[in-house]
Amino acid sequence: MASAVHLSTSSSPLLLLVLLLLALFSTSICREENNGDDDKKTTLLRLSYPDSLRFSAVSSFKIALFADLHYGENAWTDWGPAQDDKSDRVMSAVLDKENPDFVIYLGDVITANNLPIPNASLYWDRAISPTRRRGIPWATIFGNHDDAPFEWPSDWFSSTGIPQVYCPPANMSFSDDGVCSFRGTQRIEILKMEINNNRLSYSKNGPKELWPSVSNYVLQVLSSRDLEPVLLLYFLDSGGGTYPEVIANAQVKWFQMQSQLINPDRKVPELIFWHVPSIAYSKVAPTPNCEIHKPCIGSINKEGVASQEVEWGIMDILASRPSVKAIFVGHNHGLDWCCPYENLWLCFARHTGYGGYGNWPRGARIIQITEQPFSVKSWIRMEDGTEHSDVVLSS
Repeated sequence: MASAVHLSTSSSPLLLLVLLLLALFSTSICREENNGDDDKKTTLLRLSYPDSLRFSAVSSFKIALFADLHYGENAWTDWGPAQDDKSDRVMSAVLDKENPDFVIYLGDVITANNLPIPNASLYWDRAISPTRRRGIPWATIFGNHDDAPFEWPSDWFSSTGIPQVYCPPANMSFSDDGVCSFRGTQRIEILKMEINNNRLSYSKNGPKELWPSVSNYVLQVLSSRDLEPVLLLYFLDSGGGTYPEVIANAQVKWFQMQSQLINPDRKVPELIFWHVPSIAYSKVAPTPNCEIHKPCIGSINKEGVASQEVEWGIMDILASRPSVKAIFVGHNHGLDWCCPYENLWLCFARHTGYGGYGNWPRGARIIQITEQPFSVKSWIRMEDGTEHSDVVLSS
């Protein structure tokens, strides 16, 4: 039986205010599903009011996307650490040139399947260091390599044997008593470590009901003039690693209810971020290894789209929302194009890290949002400072 709270006219005004705030900022919605019998199951999806960022005094908000950094790849060789040093330099060059208001780490921050230590948070922490040192807030989402199980290299079993492995010191909070167990680090552990140790992190562990999918959350960007939201940023975990590359039906339902809670009239523009491209990307993709023609805009088109295994409705929902302006993904290192899809844009970031496959020049996708009049523009900023592939995503 449902219970109700009854307030008398003599109830404390402070109590009334507290209850009102709880209802507004910690909303929970139950949905009932018919299981084919007269009995019904009730599933609880927790929705919440988003944390807030803010437009600058000049009414602009700039985001840098760092995709596929792959820190820790071949960590036992000289090559691996050298690639991480180069990735440090790419991010530093982009941050110093663009001075963004916010950074989004768009998945595959690390190559966990190459990390012979019990906790990948060491490399995760290094990846966010260039942004943190500059005092820039950030958010992260997971890719298919971030919690992948360790893969034993076959040459470790040759005559040279297993190389010496350096474990975290035993006095570190995220060491495993100094013992290298090769167990890897779960999504939840990585994100908890980031959130607990960094005041500039806006990342979130999403609703438990969506696990093993973890990085599902939303942020709002407020106006420079008042506290009204001007932009909503949605983050979705597209899987991979320890479970299939997919945005599950449960995530789709969560997005529907969360967006209805905070943007019911669809007046606030929305940008969407995940790592592995949806099947819809394959439908609009230019022919691989051919020139990119308008209406698509980009500079590299060196491979086919490696999409999610299946779609369970997320693209239908997003395409039906006029408030959704663009989706941004990583995963394909040899693609950096944006192409229109129905009423929105599908965009790849740019391969930022020197880890991972491909020898194309590194860079980052930049997104510039203007408050008044509202516009979304994007371009690619390269490691060498050059800029290309400018596109307006709000038209």
